[in-house]
Amino acid sequence: MASGATSRSEDEESLAGPKRGPAAASGAVPKRRSSSRFIKRKKFDDELVESSLAKPSRAKGGAEPGRCSGSEPSSSEKKKVSKAVSAPVAPSPVPAPGLAKRLKKSKQPVPVTRDLGRWKPADDLLLINAVLQFSCRFTLREVQERWYALLYDPIISKLACQAMRQLHPEAIAAIQSKVLFSKAEELLLSRVGSGSQPSLDTFQDLLHKHPDVFYPSRTAKALQLHWQLMKQYYLLEDQTVQPLPKGDQVLNFSDAEDMVDDSKLKDVRDEVLEHELTVADRRQKREIRQLEQELHKWQVLVDSITGMSSPDFDSQTLAVLRGRMVRYLMRSREITLGRATKDNQIDVDLALEGPAWKISRKQGVIKLKNNGDFFIANEGRRPIYIDGRPVLGGSKWKLNNNSVVEIASLRFVFLINQDLIALIKAEAAKMAQQ
Repeated sequence: MASGATSRSEDEESLAGPKRGPAAASGAVPKRRSSSRFIKRKKFDDELVESSLAKPSRAKGGAEPGRCSGSEPSSSEKKKVSKAVSAPVAPSPVPAPGLAKRLKKSKQPVPVTRDLGRWKPADDLLLINAVLQFSCRFTLREVQERWYALLYDPIISKLACQAMRQLHPEAIAAIQSKVLFSKAEELLLSRVGSGSQPSLDTFQDLLHKHPDVFYPSRTAKALQLHWQLMKQYYLLEDQTVQPLPKGDQVLNFSDAEDMVDDSKLKDVRDEVLEHELTVADRRQKREIRQLEQELHKWQVLVDSITGMSSPDFDSQTLAVLRGRMVRYLMRSREITLGRATKDNQIDVDLALEGPAWKISRKQGVIKLKNNGDFFIANEGRRPIYIDGRPVLGGSKWKLNNNSVVEIASLRFVFLINQDLIALIKAEAAKMAQQ
């Protein structure tokens, strides 16, 4: 029992010794080591005690007395430690992370634009500078009430000033550039001669000489632009506006145009431009002629697709060569049949009716004679069949009304405008009698 009591007292002294040994020797309160970073979470009492007991032993670099290195404390020793250190050690005062974040946020400027209602900070700045071009539509009463509030209401004026200070410098400069020129400013600008060519340095000197007259945000470029505008409207001192003519007669535009001397006007010829215009004009005329030549082909295609074909004959159509898909109008005394190519343009392109690779580029010619008879001449390699009869190359054959013309498996019906042909025959007979 005596040996057990002595060992227990030694264990208690060994556990409590590192904690109060230095304090007992020096007689001063020991300083507690603490980290400079914020504690992420609060520690429990037993964690605080164990950490305070473990730090001195690590600092000394040795193991605790009365215990072998590598051995673990028994359950009885753990109970003794918990009894001996039942009183918690107060941690050092460390600011909570939430409180630190709150302090940081409080230093930032609080936006006050939400308390201004419809009036934005830019609108207040425009109103102060007498530039009545607001972001939205305000009535005259609203503008007056806002002006009086900015002057006499301390709360609204304070909020508006804070909001205007938060504007971007470029936005402030853009608003201040719209400020109207005063009469004093325009008087100084009008003294710059209209015959001279003032540079930016001239207007910069004006700004330096009269800083109390010009608006603080004026620049030399802004002064130059306004001076040019005044010069355009004859507002400079050395400029005079011609008075209107006296009497009832007022000079109008036509009279002024008559007074202009055309010989004094310079007519500068641009040969390159004239050449380009001439070439473009030729190209356009060529395209127009080509479209006029292809017009009847497109009309045939439109009629075949829509099914709304016009009557077969009109006052200018002598005959019609009608196929299964298209319809060709004969409006001259002689037309050519065949296959159109880039180099060969013909009157009737049989390729619009169907496959025409077997047809010659100039397959045949249809002519109307003075007596009112139609003849077809074969000028191609393949024969042309008229009502089943073959017409070989170099031969001719008379075409009657409703004759069937077959060229390389393409069949057409030849229709004659009997009324127009009768008139032609009557005129031919009169000419023969004379």
